Formats: sequence, structure tokens, C-alpha cells
Amino acid sequence: MRAAATGYAAAALLLLSSAEVMGADKSQYWLFNPTPDSLLREMTTDRPDLTESPFTVDAGHVQFETTIVGYSRSAPDQAHAVTDEFEFATTNMRIGITNSAELSLVWQPYGTVRVRQTDPLSVMHHSGMGELNVRGKFNLWGNDTFEKPGATALALLPFLSLPTDRHNGISPEFVAGGIIVPLAIKLSDKWEVAVNGAFARLREDVESSYHTEYLASASFSYEWSEKLGSYYEVAGRFNTENSRGDPVVLGTGFTYKLNKNLQLDAGVNIGVTPAADRINPFVGISARF
Repeated sequence: MRAAATGYAAAALLLLSSAEVMGADKSQYWLFNPTPDSLLREMTTDRPDLTESPFTVDAGHVQFETTIVGYSRSAPDQAHAVTDEFEFATTNMRIGITNSAELSLVWQPYGTVRVRQTDPLSVMHHSGMGELNVRGKFNLWGNDTFEKPGATALALLPFLSLPTDRHNGISPEFVAGGIIVPLAIKLSDKWEVAVNGAFARLREDVESSYHTEYLASASFSYEWSEKLGSYYEVAGRFNTENSRGDPVVLGTGFTYKLNKNLQLDAGVNIGVTPAADRINPFVGISARF
């Protein structure tokens, strides 16, 4: 009887704690007045899937989301050349500014590209620093109320992509920018779906001009336990002016929470159109402070 009473008490305390977090007014917290640990939301990440989440980092806290290593291999192009790419330590540093707004910087410190032609002696190598993305996320609703089935969350995520080295073959040559609209819906206690719609203005190379591309994705996630989750995703870019069409990929992967502030992940994207990379596996880690 004593053990049962203890269990009931623990469950009641857990429910009370969750209710306090959901019902708390956190509007007074900001970058230099951080949200107390007792009122922190459950850590959510914008990785490992391509679909961005609508949730922001709590005010005054910083979250690092890093691709430890990623690899991609293209399908052969019209000249039968195949491109292999590696990225290392690409990190999204997310900074909670207010309870519903964050600033993030995404930077790739190092990457390599190898292009193999049909002639085995004709191989091109590039290496160096990748682009810097400056992003803001503004949650419109759902940050602190995404608990019960049927709940929704919506955000706006404008971004600006800046070249760091226009001639290293890793960084893009031109500035690009756009906006993403992330929406999440809680389907059940275990299933969630996140959907993105976006557009970007960009220029591929000196031979092209600025044009508008559209991005769309949907990611279904399942919570196997408090620590383990998985996702299943479809994502595509459209109006890309690519001679082989638009890239569309299918992705899957998992997340594993070591504790409430530390998460491991791994995944793979598989190209389903000729313009998409044939395969793209990766592993990563996320930490909140």
C-alpha cells in the first residue's frame, strides 16, 4: 500500500509540474533574464529531419544542434560525373531571445567535395568552409500548449544565407534568402506531423540569375519511449532550373535522449528523382544550456 501511495504521489507531482509549465506566464523572461529550469519546455530540435519545427528555444538559453559527420553521393549527371561530399561539424546555434522568438546561426566549418569524371584520371577536389545562415524563428502559437492530441503550433522562420568563400567549391557564391512556415500537429500521444512550406530567392552561379525556388516537406514522428523516437519524411525543392528536374528525397532516422538537455540522432535521405542526391547518411548531436 505504501508503494502504491508513493507511486500515486509521484504521478500527481508530475502532472502538477506539467500543468504549471503549460499554464505559467513566461512573457517576463528574455535573453538576459533566462527562463528558470523548472519552467523549461521539453527540448525540441530542428534536426535530424529536413523539416523545421515551429518551437523556439526558451528565453536566455542556447541550443547547439550539430551534424558530427554527413556524407552524400549524387546520381551521375549528363556527363556521367559523380559527386561525393562530406560535411563536418555543421552547427545550428539557437539562442532564445524571448519566450516566442529565437535567433540562430548555422555554419559549416569544413567540407570536402570530390567530382569523379568518366576518365579515372579526371578528379576534382574542393575543400573549405561552408556558408553562414542567419535565421530568426517567431512562434505564433503552440510553444507551451502542444500537449494534447489535436494541438497545433505555427511559426515564421525567415533566413539569409551568406557566402564565406566564393571560390572554394563548398560555400555558395551568392547571397540567398527566404522564409519558411513550419506547422506541427499532434495526431496522438505518440504520433506528430510537421509540415513546411517555403520559398527562397537564390542564384546558383555566374551563368544564372536570381530566381524563386519553393520548398515543401512533411515529417511524421513517432515516440517509442521517453528517450527513443523515429521519423519518416518526404521533402522536395521545386522550380530549381535544374536540367534533370527537381530534387525529391525520402528520409528516415531516429533520436535518442541521453537526458533532458542532450540528444543523439542519425538518419539517411534517399533520392527518388534524378536531380536528388542518391544517398545522404549522417549522425548528429544536440545539447541545450
